[in-house]
Amino acid sequence: MSLSRTFAIALDGVRGHVVEVEADISAGLPAFVLIGLPDTALGESRKRVGAAAVNAGCPLTQKKLTINLSPAALPKQGSGFDLAIAVAALSAAGAVPAESAARAVHLGELGLDGRLRPVPGVLPAVLAAREAGFPRVLVPAGNADEARLVDGIDVVAVTGLRAAAIFHGAELDAPEGDEEPVLPPAAERRVQPEPDMAEVTGNDEAVEALVAAAAGGHHLAMVGPPGAGKTMLARRLPTLLPDLAGGDALEATCIRSLVGLGVGAELVRRPPFEAPHHTASAVSLVGGGSGRITPGAIVRATHGVLFLDEAAEFPPSVLDALRQPLENGSITIHRASGAATFPARFQLVLASNPCPCGHYGSADAECTCSPMARRRYLTRMSGPLLDRVDIRLTVRRLGLAALRSAAEPRPVGRTSQELRARVEAARARAAERLAGTGWMRNADAAGSWLRAGERRLGPTAISPLDRALERGAITMRGYDRTLRLAWTLADLDDASSPDVDHVGRALFLRRGIAA
Repeated sequence: MSLSRTFAIALDGVRGHVVEVEADISAGLPAFVLIGLPDTALGESRKRVGAAAVNAGCPLTQKKLTINLSPAALPKQGSGFDLAIAVAALSAAGAVPAESAARAVHLGELGLDGRLRPVPGVLPAVLAAREAGFPRVLVPAGNADEARLVDGIDVVAVTGLRAAAIFHGAELDAPEGDEEPVLPPAAERRVQPEPDMAEVTGNDEAVEALVAAAAGGHHLAMVGPPGAGKTMLARRLPTLLPDLAGGDALEATCIRSLVGLGVGAELVRRPPFEAPHHTASAVSLVGGGSGRITPGAIVRATHGVLFLDEAAEFPPSVLDALRQPLENGSITIHRASGAATFPARFQLVLASNPCPCGHYGSADAECTCSPMARRRYLTRMSGPLLDRVDIRLTVRRLGLAALRSAAEPRPVGRTSQELRARVEAARARAAERLAGTGWMRNADAAGSWLRAGERRLGPTAISPLDRALERGAITMRGYDRTLRLAWTLADLDDASSPDVDHVGRALFLRRGIAA
C-alpha cells in the first residue's frame, strides 16, 4: 500500500483555499475513486486523468486508487484539479518522487492526449499558493504569463502531464520534439478610438458633475429626454478615472481571470466598464448560478463603472438588488452548493427618460403622459436606491445655438486627458487627508468621521444641509453623502475645507431629479 500527496487550489469568489490532494493505492479490483465533495466537472476528472496518463506514456496503477480532496467539507468545482490528481496518483505509484510533488501546487485541466489546457482563475489561485507559503506552482503553458504576474513564487509552465512528471524527476524519456502547448483563444481586439469628453457639445453642468463623480467616486443618476446626451456622457466617465494601481489593479485582474476573459502579461490598468441591457436578470447582474457560483456585472465592474442605460426599464427587483452591494462594496452569494464572496466596489451610473414617452420637459415636443404616469415611471427606481446615489442630474436637450457652437474650437480644459488631470489632483488631496484611515476616496469615508473632530464643518458652512435635514428633504444617509460630495467639490477647487458654497452646490446636485 502506498500513500502520497500534493496540493491544488479551490476558489471561493476571488479567494483561494489550499486543497490537499491525497492518493492511496491499495489491493483490490482496479478502481478509481474520487472523494471530497467534487462537482460534476471535477467528478469527470477520473476519465480525463486516466486517458491522459495512458496517452502521455505514464499510465496509472491497475490497483484500487483512491483520491481524497481535503478538507472534505469544502466544495470543489471545475477541472483545474486534473494535474494535481494525476501527479498525486503517479507519486503514490512511485513514478514521481513524493517529496517534490508535495512541495508544489498544481493547476490545470488535462486533455485526453495528456496536454494541459488553460483554466480560468489562475491568478487568484497562484496568489493563494504564495500566501500559503508554497515555493512552487505548476501551471499550463497557456496561463504562464498570467501566473508570472505574482512575485515571490516559482512559476513552472508545463505543456502536459509527461512534462510535469519529468520536472518532478520521473524517469521518463523526454517527448520527441517540443510538445505543442494548448493556448487560450486570442481575445478579439477591435481597434476603436477612445471616446473623449471634448466630443460632448454643451452640457457644461453635466460635464462638471461627471468630473466630481470621478474625483470622489460618487454614484450618478441622469434623467432627460432621448437625445439629450446621457449615454454619451456616461460612456466617457471611465476616461476621466485614473489608472488602477497596486491592489486595485491586482483585484481587477483577478476578476478578469476568474470570469475567463483572458489575462496577458500585464495587470489591468484601465477601469472596467460594464453596461448590461435592461432585460438583464438579477442573477446576471449580481451573480449566481445553480452549480458553480459565477460573478455578475457588478463584480466585473469593480474599480470601474456600471452603467444602467434606460434604468427605469429594468425590473424594480433587479435594481433593488444593487442596494446592499452599493452600501457594502461586496456581494456574498448563497446557493445550496455553498456561498461565495466577491468584491463589488463600483461606480453606478443610471440614465433614464423622464416619462414613458420621453418628452417631458422638452421644448420641442409635447409630453402625452399624465402626472401619475410620469411619477410611476420614475419611481421604478426606488427611493432607497436613489438615496444611495450622490449626484442626480436633469439633462436637457441642446438647442440650435449649442449645435452651432460645436463647429467652434473646443473649450480649454475640456478634453478627457485635461479633466483626468483635475480628477487625479483632487484624489491626491483626498488621499492625503484620508491617510491612515484605510479610505482613498471621499465616497468611501464614513459620515461619522467627517462629522467629528477637526473635519467637522462650521455652523455657517453646514447650515443649508442642516435645514434640509430638519425639513425632511434628505435622510441621514443623504446628509452624509452630501457632505462627502461637498468635500470632493472643495478638493476640485483646491480648498482646505468645504464652505457654504460647496455645501450648497453639493445639495443642489443631490436633489437634481424630481419625480
